[in-house]
Amino acid sequence: MIVRFYDKVDDSLFKFAVIVAKSNGKWVFCKHKERDTYECPGGHREAGEDIDDTAKRELYEETGAIDYTIQPVCVYSVTAPNNFNGKETFGKLYYAEIKRFESELHSEIERVELFEDLPTNWTYPQIQPLLLKEVINRGAVK
Repeated sequence: MIVRFYDKVDDSLFKFAVIVAKSNGKWVFCKHKERDTYECPGGHREAGEDIDDTAKRELYEETGAIDYTIQPVCVYSVTAPNNFNGKETFGKLYYAEIKRFESELHSEIERVELFEDLPTNWTYPQIQPLLLKEVINRGAVK
């Protein structure tokens, strides 16, 4: 699996939005109902959806964030033989500071957890730690 980072690609190439987030100085991670691992909020872009709107929608759906700031960080791509027939696929990476959450979730996410230190049991261990590191390296984390 290969993960790459870019400053820009054509908007039509974006398939995903992933949001690295913090709240009150702690990392925000989601636990899916069907998994025992943690992941950054994010997901698939819907047909005709602006990628920035995808990020905001996914952040709300997966964390219940209702008061937050969000900013784009960069473009990432993943190339894996078992994904999209081995073709390079693109996503937009964001950073968010969440000030307030809704009291309940309305998605496939079982719960949101705040971590002082990063979790060790990632849902996508070959991808998400690299995305998080890139957000930090680019100075997006406050």
